[in-house]
Amino acid sequence: MPKILVAVDGSDSSARALKYVIDQGRRYREPLEIHLLNVQYPLHGDVRMFLSNEQVRDFHHDEGVKALESAREAMDAAQIPYVFHIGVGDPAEVIAQYATDKACDQIVMGTRGLGRIAGMLMGSVATKVIHLTSVPVLLIK
Repeated sequence: MPKILVAVDGSDSSARALKYVIDQGRRYREPLEIHLLNVQYPLHGDVRMFLSNEQVRDFHHDEGVKALESAREAMDAAQIPYVFHIGVGDPAEVIAQYATDKACDQIVMGTRGLGRIAGMLMGSVATKVIHLTSVPVLLIK
């Protein structure tokens, strides 16, 4: 069963990547094992002084669930099973590590996401993922 990691950040680009996976998944003879991954940026030290570790964990979880909502709805509507995960850290590093840890066969992601500084560098996360992983990466424009 091929394992596909789809990086989801709520952007139009990641939505197109997910749609591609859903469309392609119907063409496989065997079912795909789909992993949806959203990565949250860590909070800065100043904020953490006022929040407990549990509050920070809950914040990241809630934000990740929001970012994954439309992707999960699309997968449910397509009746394709999946698992989802919310990571915290540098998006490219977390994506690459998750793909390795779960022995994914492919990473599918959009070319432009909802980064901290919108439009700073087109595809900077995607470019970094390509450099950090030996797993094949499919970029969807």
